[in-house]
Amino acid sequence: MTLISLASQQAEVIVTELGMISAALMVLWLYLPGFLANTFAMMWGKWLPKTGYGPWPIDGGRNWKDGNRILGDGKTWNGLIGGALTSGLMSMLIVMQMGEPTAMSDTSATIFINPLTGYEGNWWDTGSHLTSAFILGTFLGFSCLVGDSTGSFFKRRRGLKREGDVSSKAPLLDTLPFAIMVFAFGLLFLGDALISANDLLIPMVIIVIITPILHRTFNVIGYKIGWKDVPY
Repeated sequence: MTLISLASQQAEVIVTELGMISAALMVLWLYLPGFLANTFAMMWGKWLPKTGYGPWPIDGGRNWKDGNRILGDGKTWNGLIGGALTSGLMSMLIVMQMGEPTAMSDTSATIFINPLTGYEGNWWDTGSHLTSAFILGTFLGFSCLVGDSTGSFFKRRRGLKREGDVSSKAPLLDTLPFAIMVFAFGLLFLGDALISANDLLIPMVIIVIITPILHRTFNVIGYKIGWKDVPY
């Protein structure tokens, strides 16, 4: 049995035993560092300039041929790099709390599965659980922020612009690109691990569908505690 078929078989068993909704929550848990990357990027984009460093817009202040900014001031290098690295740190903390990852065939049907399950032999296997977890989390965070920047690009093409500290409101373009991108990158580039098993595709689709609600919830929380200037 190959590693690929083992990951797929184990994912199928877990989804069957948990049910589709619980399996979707398991997928959200596995990809949590990536899903929170936007929040981490927002923190770096907001706080780092207060220390005298940045902000450094990714588009360098340049406009697209339609006369609008390519990405806008809200997408910065400090947010992209800081957000991705913070996702890596979060992944490390999760793995530290969960301990040794179990063998793929011994994984039980539970929402809270070790994100490193089945990672051995993949490109992000460094021989150290913590270092591998950091690479995994950073990769997921980066993919999320690439998706978020993609959404921002298309918002600007529609003429939706940031006005000072207040960003434009576009629920689908603010949510779906980053959710789709983080799952697509996971499926395509994370090798034979459980987190990238094709049998998790339907639970991923469920998470993509409810992401606008999750994103709105996180933004309201960020607004209430002063991290965001608007609750969207």
